[in-house]
Amino acid sequence: MKVMVLVKASAATEAGQMPTEEEIRAMGAYNEHLVQAGIMLAGEGLHPTSRARRVAFGTDAPRVIDGPFAETRELVCGFWLWQVRSLDEATEWLTRAPFAAGDVVELRPVLSAEDFGAAFTPELQAQEQRLRDQIGNAG
Repeated sequence: MKVMVLVKASAATEAGQMPTEEEIRAMGAYNEHLVQAGIMLAGEGLHPTSRARRVAFGTDAPRVIDGPFAETRELVCGFWLWQVRSLDEATEWLTRAPFAAGDVVELRPVLSAEDFGAAFTPELQAQEQRLRDQIGNAG
């Protein structure tokens, strides 16, 4: 199963405070373990929401909203995409991560084709596979 690991923002990350060399080194070592175990598919940090935008959709034209955004506890400052056997395995790996007291990280299973049921017709599955193949061949 694929799991999206969402690192929640804090006042420090929203202020643009970058990690120390020691923190970068510790996270790099942790990422090496994830890669060596064949779990990490992707991972990135994100700029604060002062550099972000949202697009709100309604009955009128979409509305563009420039950051920063309030409610830091609802914001994300980084992510990983992991391939694991179960949510329990992802949780076990996450407990080894070098986060500080007060940091919050959310684990979210990624939807699979089976989750969509009959609405995900063979034609739509073929389209999805074509797009995945194109993405894999890009660059």
